[in-house]
Amino acid sequence: MVRPAVDRREPLTHEEIARYSRHLIIPDVGMEGQERLKAARVLLVGTGGLGSPLALYLAAAGVGTIGIIDDDVVDASNLQRQIIHGTSDIGTHKLDSAEASIREINPHVEVVKHPTFLTSDNALEIIEPYDLVIDGTDNFPTRYLVNDACVLLGKPNVYGSIFRFEGQLSVFWAEEGPCYRCMFPEPPPPGMVPNCAEGGVLGIMAGHIGTAQGIEGIKVIAGIGEPMIGRLGLYDALEQRWTYVKVTKDPNCPVCGDDPTVTELIDYEEFCGVPAHDRVVEADLSLADLEILPTEYAEIADKPDVELVDVREPHEYEINRIPGAVLIPKDTLPGKLHELDPTKEYVVHCLSGVRSLESTELLRGAGFKARSMRGGINAYARQVDPSIPTY
Repeated sequence: MVRPAVDRREPLTHEEIARYSRHLIIPDVGMEGQERLKAARVLLVGTGGLGSPLALYLAAAGVGTIGIIDDDVVDASNLQRQIIHGTSDIGTHKLDSAEASIREINPHVEVVKHPTFLTSDNALEIIEPYDLVIDGTDNFPTRYLVNDACVLLGKPNVYGSIFRFEGQLSVFWAEEGPCYRCMFPEPPPPGMVPNCAEGGVLGIMAGHIGTAQGIEGIKVIAGIGEPMIGRLGLYDALEQRWTYVKVTKDPNCPVCGDDPTVTELIDYEEFCGVPAHDRVVEADLSLADLEILPTEYAEIADKPDVELVDVREPHEYEINRIPGAVLIPKDTLPGKLHELDPTKEYVVHCLSGVRSLESTELLRGAGFKARSMRGGINAYARQVDPSIPTY
C-alpha cells in the first residue's frame, strides 16, 4: 500500500452521504476515503475513448474537481466509443459536451475546462494544481509529455492505452516507483504503431481500460489497495485475459533516474518524430513538395501517366474506394516496387494521409515520382466526391 495522493479531507453534506452510501459502507473507503475523493483534484488528458468513461465514473464516485483538457469537437466517428458524447453533440466542443454529461451525473462536481492541447509550453502550469493526472491520449508525444511533466512536478500518472482488441494499464509515480520512460526509454520508430484513427479499436475496449484507469485513480487518491505501480497490465480482449509484467525503476532513466538529463520539458513531436494529434494540417510548407490536394488530383486523374495507389488494408478497401485506385497495402509496398512503372507519376492515398506520406517517401527513395494525397480518402470524399462514405 502506498501513501494517498490526497492528504486532505472535505466534509460530506447529508445529501452527499446519501449519494455515496454504497461507498461509505465499504470499510476500505468509508468516510475518510470518500472525503479524500471529494477533496481531490484530478486532471483528465482528453475526453475521448478513455476519458469518456473516466469522467463519468469519477464524477459518479464523487471526485470533487475534475479538470478536462481537450481542443477537439465531437465527430460522428467518435460515438462508437466516446460515450460521454451523444448524437446531438456532433459539431460541438468536446469539453462542453463532457461538462454537460458530468453535471447531469453529479452536480456536486466542479468541472474545470482547459480548451487547448497539452504542450511543453503549458503542461506544467496546467498540471501543477492537480493531485493526479489520468492520461487518456492516443499518441506518443503527449504520453511522454504527460510523463515528464508529472515526474518534474511529483504527480502520479495513471496510464492507459488501447488498440484494436488490446489494452495497457499502469500507474507511474516516480516518487513511489518507475515512470513511463523507465519502461519505454525511446518512442517506437514513426509509423510502426498506428493510432486508433488509422488502425481501429473495438469501442468497448475504451470502456474496459478507461474504467480500469478510474479504479487505479481512486485507489491512489484514497490510499487503498495496491495500485499498479511497478506493474504493467496487458489486456487481450479476444482471449479475455490480463497478463502482468513487472516494471522496475531505471537508475539511468533520463527523467527520474539518479542523474537525470531531462530537467525541463522538450519538443516531444521532434523527440517522437510524429505529430501529437491526428488533425489534418491544412498547410505545411515542409510537405508542399510531397503532397497533392484531392482537388488537384481530380484535375489530373484521367491522365494516362498518373496512377492512384491506395495503401490501406484490404478490409478498409471494402469500406470505400476512389475509382481507379490500385490497392497495394503499405506493408507490402516494398516487395511490389519492381512491378511499378518508373515512367508514371504515382499519387498515393490512405485514410487520412499518414501512411501515404510514409509510402511516398519510400517510393521517392526508390526513384519513383510520387506524391501523397493530403487528408487521404476522407478529404477526397469531402472535397471531391461526397458519394464516397467516410469512416
